[in-house]
Amino acid sequence: MTDHSAGKITLKDNEAAQQYELYVDGQLAGHAEYRPLPDARELPHTEIDGQYEGQGLGSKLVQFALDDLRGRGLNAVPTCPFVADYISKHPEYQDLVQG
Repeated sequence: MTDHSAGKITLKDNEAAQQYELYVDGQLAGHAEYRPLPDARELPHTEIDGQYEGQGLGSKLVQFALDDLRGRGLNAVPTCPFVADYISKHPEYQDLVQG
């Protein structure tokens, strides 16, 4: 396995594509799709490119997305199993989940 963890990680919200994106050394390494809802964003799918799996990048991406939602005063609707699992393991984000 190639270790890319030493690379520079950049995270951004690509509103035109309706997804959060994670870049390693300028290369798109993963994304978390979202769908705008009134007062929330549904998070239906998260994907990390195979060569970057197993390095915690998915967690970094989800944390960025949830922090962004909190900053915007939006709730999260985690229909992606990875996002739902992340929230269940990080109770500090459970207040973002719409009941």
